[in-house]
Formats: sequence, structure tokens, C-alpha cells
Amino acid sequence: MSHYKANLRDIEFCLFDLLGRESILGTGPYADLDRDTVMGMLEEVKRLAEEDLAASFVEGDRLGTDFNKATGDVKLPESFKKSYRAYMDGEWWRIDAPVEIGGTAIPRSLRWAIAEMILGSNPAIHIYASGTSFAQVAYYLGTDEQKKIAKLIVDRDWGATMMLTEPEAGSDVGAGRTKAVKQEDGTWHITGTKRFITSGDADLNENIMHFVLARPEGAGPGTKGLSLFLIPKFMFDFDSGALGKRNGVYVTNVEHKMGLNVSATCEMNLGEHEPAVGYLLGEVHDGIAQMFKVIEFARMMVGTKAIATLSAGYQQALAYAKVRLQGPDMTHMADKSSPRVTIIHHPDVRRSLMVQKAYSEGMRALVLYTASIQDEVVIAKAAGDEEKAKNMEALNDFLLPIVKGYGSEKSWTLLGTESLQTFGGSGFTQDWPLEQYVRDAKIDTLYEGTTAIQGLDFFFRKIVKDRGRAIGMLAEEIGKFTASGGELAAEKAMLAKALEDTNAIMAKLIEFAMASEEKSTEIYKVGFNTSRLLMSVGEVIIAWLLLREADIAIAKSPNAGRDADFYAGKISAAKFFVRTVLPHISSERIVVESETGDLMDVAESAF
Repeated sequence: MSHYKANLRDIEFCLFDLLGRESILGTGPYADLDRDTVMGMLEEVKRLAEEDLAASFVEGDRLGTDFNKATGDVKLPESFKKSYRAYMDGEWWRIDAPVEIGGTAIPRSLRWAIAEMILGSNPAIHIYASGTSFAQVAYYLGTDEQKKIAKLIVDRDWGATMMLTEPEAGSDVGAGRTKAVKQEDGTWHITGTKRFITSGDADLNENIMHFVLARPEGAGPGTKGLSLFLIPKFMFDFDSGALGKRNGVYVTNVEHKMGLNVSATCEMNLGEHEPAVGYLLGEVHDGIAQMFKVIEFARMMVGTKAIATLSAGYQQALAYAKVRLQGPDMTHMADKSSPRVTIIHHPDVRRSLMVQKAYSEGMRALVLYTASIQDEVVIAKAAGDEEKAKNMEALNDFLLPIVKGYGSEKSWTLLGTESLQTFGGSGFTQDWPLEQYVRDAKIDTLYEGTTAIQGLDFFFRKIVKDRGRAIGMLAEEIGKFTASGGELAAEKAMLAKALEDTNAIMAKLIEFAMASEEKSTEIYKVGFNTSRLLMSVGEVIIAWLLLREADIAIAKSPNAGRDADFYAGKISAAKFFVRTVLPHISSERIVVESETGDLMDVAESAF
């Protein structure tokens, strides 16, 4: 029996009822799509995910990777390779490939709805299958010759990696020491060591294209001195793709991890024993900007993975709570002869389930709302509306740290404190998938920048550097919604108060930042609280999306038919979230406004 159950009904509700994605189908780049076609695609992915992909989820974890240190080769379990092939043979990779070389044009909202089911059922499959996403970077940023590389990645099913992290540099990418030296033939020889490289090797593909940040000889320090190089595992013919000799990039170690064990996380050596030949992307030295095209995709993927795993955990917990008999109903606790009830009848279990439901559905809405903004960027550019495109790009950039940072932090925490907890002691065993969900999900708070890094990026780049443009647009929209009244007027008033408190938190951090121009240590007060701001904004957006869904559910309830319980659940989840989560933002405001920064004065020996 599959560990995974997709919540396709809620995905459909988000796409079409909440976000109105039907309005963009049948026109422009999506002229060949209608709602029936989209739902057919989603139904097929649901079947694929629940059956073929989920089949190797447990064995992939138990067997993990097989690393041959002598050859630097990584082998994966046969069951996992079978699941991977089911995904690739179904040609779902086409949704990421450039249309010009065989890709399929679909809205980003549909793309990430599909991704949720892949990532929820067996996340490593989506991770290993990222080659076609990397192909977009090579195709759109590369030279005419490098466009051939993109086509080979697509046509020949090559894998791909992003190589940023180095052992001594960690998240400080600008401290990287990997060096690139230009050769007479125009290629580059790269030398250095990279660490924590996802999909560094596997026996899934005939070749792997590594996207590597390195510092050209003579380039300046920091991130501005980095360039992006394409370094293949095997050299190849640019026209036919026929493989040549082994290139000088090798796996020297595979990390022994807490979770996500079938995903090879590698230490990579470049150029130690033989040259690691690479090609400068686009023949321009603009490495960080180019790599951020990959990083932004990766951050969206990590947040979606985390949220998909929480949804899977909630589905497991809900099913278990409906069948697990434990104790009498609380109203009959004194009567020892009272019959046992299923644990969904106990108040605290019911509270826990509603927490899981509200967050998993609210964060699904967050992912798909963000993806719908990406849709609008594409549509605006196609229509030549550059101003709208820029505004939507700013809003997308603003939302990405929330999807990744807030989404991963909340999902990891709730999987352990609520989903696994529903099972009691059984959740701590391998009889149920929850312990694997928890282990697999922890990496999401660390991947592609920790939550603290997301918080810093959110405040300094997405708010201060953006001069509040994106957050201003969103706050204005949420503000109008809170004044819309209706049956949920009281809940909307609570959302308005939470928005006010969040704006006050942001204003206080800006005040601290400005004060640091006169007294540098004031910046510490910002550093203590950027993650707090990120989380508060996330809670406000989730509450807004849940209440929007509840308004729709109220309108549809009189003629709900078989969906009556679904709509009732939407209304209950929104009310519950607003009542139990939003009041905490007032407390967060008090914490920020009383910040002294004194913690930085505590001696190291006192810790």
C-alpha cells in the first residue's frame, strides 16, 4: 500500500477557485490547454505518484547510495531507478525543458502543482530529474554553441548539479576559492573542492553537467569575482552528444545523512589528477546572477518539498486518527465501562489535526499563489507590459523566502510536533512513514540557505533594497480584503490587527537599521529579529489565503452537494488559524519593540 495520498481536490480548489487559473488557459502561451486537459494531467500525476514513484520511497531510504571510493561512482537501488524511469519515460520532464528544444508550455502554477505530488511521494526523483530545469539556464544564458549543451541535456537525459558550497566557505559563497584558468582553446581548467553537492553522481544518466561557480585567475574577491562554468562528467561531441574521455571532476565522498538517503550528497574534487575542463556560461563573467536562476528554482522546489511532506504527514495522521481506538470520550471518563473511541474524538488530537490541516492547505495555497505570480510575469512579458512584469517579478522575489524559509521551518516543526505525535509511540517506529518524513524534511530548513539566511535576505533585499515596493503591493491587497466584511468580518478584523502588528515589527527593524548608520552595533537588533519578521509575514499571508478560501466556500456551500464537508473544512480551518495563530504576532511585536541587543554583550564563556 502506498505511503502517499495526494490531496488533488484541494489542489484543484486552489488552482481554479482561489487563483482563477482557468482564465489564463486557452490563450497566449497556454492556447492548447483547458481545464479538462489540466485536470487530466493532474489525475495522471496523482496515479503515477501514488503508485510508481511512492513504491521505492522506503527502500530508497533503507538502502541509500552505494559509493565506490576507488572509482568515484555512485549507484542507486534498482527499485528507485525503476521509479525514476517511470517519471522520465512518462515525459514529465518536458514541463521544465525550453519549448524551443522539446519542452511543453504550461503555467507555472500547474508546474508546481505537479511538483507537489512528485515531491510528496518520493522527493529524490524530482531532485535527480532537475536536469531539464538546468537546461533552461544553459539555453537562455548560453552562447549558440552552449545551446547545444542544453539540447543534449534534454534529448539524452543528462543529469545536472549546482556547485556552490566549499568546505571552508559554507554559506559564504563569496569566500569560495575554486579557481579557473583560461586555456588557449577557449576552455577553462577548474581546480578546487566543493561540498554538499546534491546529485553529484548516480547511475541514472550517461552524463552529468555540473554548473560550477569558480573564480577566474586574476578576478576580484567576493561574489562579484565569481563566474559560472559548465563542467561535464564526460567530455562529449557538441553535435551528436557521443561521449568521450572522463573529465577531471570526481566524487571523493558521499555524506552519511540524517535523511533523504537515496539522494547522493557529495564532496567533489575538480582538477586534482587531471584537468576539469569547463565552458564559461555565455562567455561572460556574471556567475552569481546566472546561478541565481538556478537558486531561485531550487528555493521554490525546497519549499514545495517541505509543504508536500507536511501534507503527506497530515494525510497519514488523519487516517490513523480515524481508526486508532484509545480511551473513552472525555465526557464519560469517570465511567470505566464506557466504550473506547477513535482518537479523532479526543479534543487535543482534533486540535492537532486542525493545525496540520490549516497549515498544509494554507501553505499549499502559498506555493500556488506564488506560482500564479510567476504566471503573471510570463503573461505580462508576452503582452509587452514591462511595468507589470517588473512588479510581478518583485512580488515573486518577495514571496520566495517565505515559501522556502517559512514553509520549510513550519513543515519540519509540525511534522514532528503534530503529525508524528498523532501516532504516539508508533510514530517513532519504522512501521509508519512519519519518522522518515521528519528525517527527510529537516534538510529543507538548511538547503539553499538556512532559515536565518532567508530571514536576512527577506529583510535586507526583499524589503529594504526593494524600498518596500513588493510588500507594499501585497499589504494593500490584504488591507482591502480585511475591509470586505461578510460572514467572516470578525476574522478579517483579526487579520487587520495582525497586519498592523507585522507592519510595526518591520518598521522597528528599519528603525534599528537606520540607527546603525550612527552606531554600528544597532544592526545586531535587526539580526536578532529578521527570522521573526519572516515568520510573522508568513502567518499573515497564510491567514489571508485561508480566509479567501473560506469566503469562496461560504459562497458555494448552499449548492455544495458532495463537497459540503470539504467547504465546511475550509471555513473551520480559516477560523481556527485566525483565532489560534494570529494572536501570537502581537506578542512578537512586543518582543521586537523591547529588543535591547544586550545578548551580544554576554561573554562567550557565559554560554
